[in-house]
Amino acid sequence: MVDVAHELNWAGTYGYLAERIVRVTSLDEARELVTSGARVRPLGTRHSFNEIADGPGVLVDLTGLPTEVEIAADRRSATVTAGTRYGVIARELERNGLALHNMGSLPHISVGGATATATHGSGVGLGALSSAVSTLEILGADGGLRTVRRGDRDFDGSVVALGALGITTRLTLDVQPSYRMRQDAYSDLPWDVFLDHLPEVFDAAYSVCLFTEWDGRVREVLLKSRVPDGAEDVEVPDDLFGALRMPPRAPSDRSTPVDGTVGAWCDRLPHFLIGGTPSNGSEIQSEHFVPFARGAEALDAVAGLGERIRPHLHTAELRTVAADPAWLSPTQGRDVLCIAFTWRKHADAVAALLPEIESALAPFEQRPHWGKMSSLDADAMEALYPQLPAFRALVRRIDPDGVFRGPFVDRVVRP
Repeated sequence: MVDVAHELNWAGTYGYLAERIVRVTSLDEARELVTSGARVRPLGTRHSFNEIADGPGVLVDLTGLPTEVEIAADRRSATVTAGTRYGVIARELERNGLALHNMGSLPHISVGGATATATHGSGVGLGALSSAVSTLEILGADGGLRTVRRGDRDFDGSVVALGALGITTRLTLDVQPSYRMRQDAYSDLPWDVFLDHLPEVFDAAYSVCLFTEWDGRVREVLLKSRVPDGAEDVEVPDDLFGALRMPPRAPSDRSTPVDGTVGAWCDRLPHFLIGGTPSNGSEIQSEHFVPFARGAEALDAVAGLGERIRPHLHTAELRTVAADPAWLSPTQGRDVLCIAFTWRKHADAVAALLPEIESALAPFEQRPHWGKMSSLDADAMEALYPQLPAFRALVRRIDPDGVFRGPFVDRVVRP
């Protein structure tokens, strides 16, 4: 194991306060830390924007664990180490003729961290990344491993668990045969037209993402279209409700191809290339999940704050995620529209705006992303998550001494 310097998160907006950050290279090293008597929190690729991965004792960095992608004999699942990045998993699956159902915009995030916080891609029929998890192997406070499988009593409470139930060391993911995709961009979709045709826009491809600056238009629509098996290509429209298909973009060493060419799923589903640098890190992020059925109303409510928002915004991305049963998933029990803000590093201004945005979205029972900025307190979160009391009881039963608790869990979950 290696002690690493007290680091900032990926964007440089949060400094970890733990006594130590330790990168482990084996399960035995992780076990030694867990049973040392210190408070312990799991740490992935540092892509959270709040204190969710922090704690007063030791942060266990799992990215040093050996990379494992073990494909099952029936080729319907793959077991991976928790610190492995999605880009690595995707390449190995593609090499073996297999695929994931979806990916996030960045392939650089770890499967353990993304699962614990319900990180997602986009697609009206596609669940969050955590919805592909069928089995978790978790290192408990006593140093023992326990396995939780889909269908077990505690499974729905253990998948999106914020690191509060132990150190997830390995996960088994559903996989499927590899498929091919193309990616096309459309510009300047009028805002009113978009709101009038919101379901149709999001249903225009396998995965659809939109970008806006709340200036009366959708600046760009990305259609990520799946090519049917046996077909050479798939037709896409030149006009999408008044938005015109943009000319092919020049090749980039950072972004996936947006040029209408057909390629592997892992080179089209993310926004960024597996080997590219996704951002300069000059950002703060918040994200808000509202019922898809009320998406147009929710967007209209936020648009009323457009003049306040724009001076502090890089961009806002709109995505969709299908419902799942995980207790703490923002998509628990309902299909959602995700309103994701990538803010400039205007920390005070963003902190002042968040309560206004969340107030505007309160009638729609918006749920914030666990790993991003929010002003909501524990009482507000409990009202939004019907299963939060059950999760609280699960934490008390699995970790009665609070070994895996940290400031975020204490503040929001209140076990």
